[in-house]
Amino acid sequence: MAQLENIEAIEKRLWKSADTLRANSELASNEYFLPVMGLIFLRHAYSRFLSVKDDIVATLPSRSGKTRELTKEDFSKKSAIYLKPEAQFDYLIALTDADNRAEAIIHAMDSIEADYTNLRNQLPKQEYNNIPNDVLGMLLRTLNPDELKKATGDIFGRIYEYFLTQFADQGAHDGGEFFTPVSLVQLIVNVLEPDHGKIFDPACGSGGMFVQSAHFMERHAQDPHELTFYGHEKNRVTTRLAKMNLAVHGLEGNVEGGEAAITYYTFAQEPHEGLFGTADYVMANPPFNVDEVDAEKIKADKRRLPFGLPGVNKNKKVSNANYLWIQYFYSYLNDTGRAGFVMSSQASSAGRDEAKVREQLVKTGHVDIMVDIRGNFFYTRTVPCQLWFLNKNKPAYLKDKVLMLDARNVYRKVTRKIYDFSPEQQQNLTAVVWLYRGEGARFIALLQEYVTRALREAEHCHQWPEDDYEPVAEVIAQLTKIKIATQPFMQQLKKEGVEADTFADFAAALTLVEGSWKEFDDVAYDLGTEWEKKPLRSVKGIKTFIERTDGLHQVAEQSRNLIKEIDLAYKLATRVIELAEANNAKDSELWDNTLLNGRGRSNLRKTADEARKLAVEQLKQVRYFYKQAHWLLSRFPEGKLCDVEGLVKLVDIKDIEAADWSLTPGRYVGVAPEEVDEDFDFEEALRDIHIELQGLNSEAIELAAKIARNFEELGV
Repeated sequence: MAQLENIEAIEKRLWKSADTLRANSELASNEYFLPVMGLIFLRHAYSRFLSVKDDIVATLPSRSGKTRELTKEDFSKKSAIYLKPEAQFDYLIALTDADNRAEAIIHAMDSIEADYTNLRNQLPKQEYNNIPNDVLGMLLRTLNPDELKKATGDIFGRIYEYFLTQFADQGAHDGGEFFTPVSLVQLIVNVLEPDHGKIFDPACGSGGMFVQSAHFMERHAQDPHELTFYGHEKNRVTTRLAKMNLAVHGLEGNVEGGEAAITYYTFAQEPHEGLFGTADYVMANPPFNVDEVDAEKIKADKRRLPFGLPGVNKNKKVSNANYLWIQYFYSYLNDTGRAGFVMSSQASSAGRDEAKVREQLVKTGHVDIMVDIRGNFFYTRTVPCQLWFLNKNKPAYLKDKVLMLDARNVYRKVTRKIYDFSPEQQQNLTAVVWLYRGEGARFIALLQEYVTRALREAEHCHQWPEDDYEPVAEVIAQLTKIKIATQPFMQQLKKEGVEADTFADFAAALTLVEGSWKEFDDVAYDLGTEWEKKPLRSVKGIKTFIERTDGLHQVAEQSRNLIKEIDLAYKLATRVIELAEANNAKDSELWDNTLLNGRGRSNLRKTADEARKLAVEQLKQVRYFYKQAHWLLSRFPEGKLCDVEGLVKLVDIKDIEAADWSLTPGRYVGVAPEEVDEDFDFEEALRDIHIELQGLNSEAIELAAKIARNFEELGV
């Protein structure tokens, strides 16, 4: 049947359970933060431990029938962390209320710190003594649901990131500044493509830039241990979190925290001796608009401030540190280094002394790409931002050019307040960068991937690869059962002169679904067979394959029409049942009430709805991947970079000079034209409205609870 329950639903359920336990324990969010993240660290580590253990055991050498013990080094090679038996999550789960769970967890943390010196005194320990034993037991069980025990992939990595997000949203730790949205981190990594050397993040938070860089190398079948990580984080708690995050992924890094990092944040001290001017990559999300930096302490620092101070006020303070950060990032790069960082949207067009610094930076020819990001991507602030990319190794033909990319119209609504990029939106934005770099073959490969995926999803409409379940055939079968079950009584109603046209409408709608499904299946099968025999390798060929009369466009439109027809048939089926019940069908021998309204699988109305949802979700995937290919081809029909109104423009330095050295993409790319009405996605619009309504309802409930508590405190 279907794959593992939607990971987003699991994340929300786990968070809700864990947060309920927090409320029952009477702990504040900031007291609960580290203990919970520590347990997720253990569970995530155990998940990765199990995922590689069998492969390691299979390759261990044996002598005289004996196999040596597993070691830390075995797991490090597989980007996992070694766990002694007492640190394995199953051991902790098996503890009873008679056991001291806090003591056992502390011992587990101690055993890990003994093997990993970079984690010494970093893992949460004594904090567990503040949580009741029974609450710890429930929390351990909450973080170990049955459906995840055999899950594949980095599922707990997702959950780890989700919990970080939620704690940030609660303001449980440092106002949420420790967590850069994964979407932005991934886009930075995708553009920089780190594959070797030193990566420096001077405001590393929980280490997301490092982890995503390692994931990037893993996706490209490269060894992430080829990377060396250097980080600074002023908050001691967040420094611990970063080290945990690295360790759980089998990575090691040089993350400095505490006093050394704080002095760096005041721009008065250089971190990591010997790193200056040697970094291959700099990635960062620094604090925006830091004010009142002591200019006297840094004015002589010509190495890290090659373009000078961005402006000093009458109190001898740098009133905005954005251009201090930008110069630091630039100066730490080696001669071929690249930087990608998040910056306040104000910085790209700031005037006066900041504009003078920006002018000098642009004149180096090392400003590579600027990306506008809309608001609501961050969890604790709604302001828009920009991604800056610097490249000291730009090819000569791009030396006097800057790629301006306005991604403000590219987003996915996650909640009422939070937006992000879908994986495909990430790929599409990255594909624009490929065209800028002249990597047309990668653009074509992505188009091929979308076409292949759309046709594969169409094939899965017929039968899912995991089993014998056929989504569309199943909903047709369930609706047919309803037709057969209701027909005798509805015929009787008609004989009695009761208007029963609804049944005829239902029968006709079902016949239409059957015909449309056969047509869809035939065309999709023929198209899939053609593509499998000879995948096209040119943009023109792929475009023709998609747009021709019997091409992918037709299959995508058929999938959308089939969704509407299935929904209509199900709606009419429920109306037939309601009409029958309104005419006392339950008292008739012609009506099988158990079959139509019983419990579990005997309830045809329920099983038909479940089948409908699965079939509709599968059919949506066909059009979704078609639309990704269409998005790229409609903007870049020749498979080459071109100016696209409202999205992208390759700008000459002369144009930047004429615009007061502004690096704001929206100033150059223009306004995106309105989407053609026929391509309006009603389903996506309804989804956004539903998310908005959910958010408003949740806020209303929270507000009502706060009002009630206030009345109680007032004794009203």
